[in-house]
Amino acid sequence: MSIKVDHVLDAKGLSCPMPIVKTKKTLDGIEPGQVLEIQATDKGSLADLKAWAGSTGHHYLGTIEEGDTLIHYIRKASASEEKEEVDYPHVIDNEELEAKIGEDNVTILDVREPAEYAFSHIPTATSIPLGELETRLSELNQNHQVYVVCRTGSRSAMAAKTLEDNGFSNVVNVKPGMTAWNGKAESK
Repeated sequence: MSIKVDHVLDAKGLSCPMPIVKTKKTLDGIEPGQVLEIQATDKGSLADLKAWAGSTGHHYLGTIEEGDTLIHYIRKASASEEKEEVDYPHVIDNEELEAKIGEDNVTILDVREPAEYAFSHIPTATSIPLGELETRLSELNQNHQVYVVCRTGSRSAMAAKTLEDNGFSNVVNVKPGMTAWNGKAESK
C-alpha cells in the first residue's frame, strides 16, 4: 500500500504524551488537507493518536504496523473542521486518589496499555486500555465514581471525556498519573 504523505514525523522511542505533543506541533506548521505520517514505537500511540485526532477535528486515516514501528496517518483539518482542544475539567492529584482507594462505589480505571499496567499499577485498578474503552464500557458501573489514570494524565483525560460522552456522570481525571505515583503499587 502506497500512501501519499506531505510530512513525516519520527516519534520512535517516545512515550505518552510526546507522540501527541510532537504531532500537534508538526500539524501546526502544515497546511489543511496535508497528510502527516507519524512513526512511533509506543504501542499506546495507536489509541492515543486516534482519540486525539477525533477530539481535535483532525482526520485519523489509519495505522500500518511495520515490525516494531507503528506508522500512523493523520490529515490536518481545515479551520472550520478543527475543534479546540479542551482538557477534562474534573481533576484530582495522585495523593487525593490514594485517599479514595478502598472506598465503596469507587472504580479506579487504568487506561494504559497492558504492558504498562503489568509492570506497575494501583492494586485495585481495573485495566481497560484507551483503545478498547468504547467496546468495554459495559464492564464499568455507571453509578460508581470513576477515577481515570494513565501515565501522565493525557490519555486519561481523553478516556474521561469518552466516559462522560457515554453517560457516565461521576468521572474524574487523575494528574500527573503513574509517572509520579508514590502510593502502593503492584505488578503482574
